[in-house]
Amino acid sequence: MNKVEQAIGKFSRGVNCAQSVLLTYCNELNLDMDSLLKLGNGLENILCKDEVCGAVTGAIMVLDLKYGTDEIENKLSKEKSQQMIEIFSEKFKNMNCSMLCKDLIGCNLKQKGMIGYAREKGVFKDVCPKLIKDAINIIEELQCSV
Repeated sequence: MNKVEQAIGKFSRGVNCAQSVLLTYCNELNLDMDSLLKLGNGLENILCKDEVCGAVTGAIMVLDLKYGTDEIENKLSKEKSQQMIEIFSEKFKNMNCSMLCKDLIGCNLKQKGMIGYAREKGVFKDVCPKLIKDAINIIEELQCSV
């Protein structure tokens, strides 16, 4: 099973978009699944429902965990991480015209009744898995170019 299939499988079993991307990389990041589940848990309610797409947020965290600095004074590593995130963001926006959840799925999930509306319109079945796939594919592309 490839990474896209893994991530979409996790999403279909009930984790949020950010968690599905994060959990797909737990082995590569040498981090345990429990920690990544917790790390991605609050994003769904606070950040992702009407702001930045959860798949994007998860991907940014993966790139930061992989390429980010682990030393306060390590500017080179910080720059590498920022560069990867900028490239990721540009590619994702080029593919999807936005990185905002409400723009990508066509509704604001924080508004009353919108989760039901999104389910009815197939957002969680069709749109979110496509965005997760795009995020994973861009991460993979970036890793191959390093």
